[in-house]
Amino acid sequence: MTTYAALLRGINVGGHKKVPMAELRQLMTDLGWTGVRTYVQSGNAVFSTDEAGVGARLEEAIAGHFGFEVRCVVRTAQELRAIAAACPYPAAELDPAKLLVLFLERTPDPGYFGSVDAAAFEPDTFRHIGDVVYCYFPEGMGRSKLPAALGALRPSVTMTGRNWRTLQRLIELTS
Repeated sequence: MTTYAALLRGINVGGHKKVPMAELRQLMTDLGWTGVRTYVQSGNAVFSTDEAGVGARLEEAIAGHFGFEVRCVVRTAQELRAIAAACPYPAAELDPAKLLVLFLERTPDPGYFGSVDAAAFEPDTFRHIGDVVYCYFPEGMGRSKLPAALGALRPSVTMTGRNWRTLQRLIELTS
């Protein structure tokens, strides 16, 4: 069995796409997945299965149960640990609320983020590595325009962000 973290994009934000975590856990359990746990209301679920294609299956199940589409980015426990280890920022020295990891549905072409003028968003910075973008917001993320600029690139790549504290908690839950 493989242990996964499913990261649901854009749920329970501003009263839209409401997905109660108890219902999500039951839905995932009904799919035959084991050890289903959720973390905070923003759509983080941990589970185990020997099944392949779990992201697409979860998206289909959510659409059928809740009546709306939700994109899901799924990573294994091993992938989560590798993402944390590859962080180009000194994570242990930073406020975990100011360090964001954007999980991408797939690895985009190498120049995908090349059109984003990083200097225009300083002091905020980002680094793209494979299917992840690491962002650091020294003054906080609340007013930063960087996430919107990264998300506006075309062709679109589904991405969903989690702060460093959430990533660390997901690593604990999948261990």
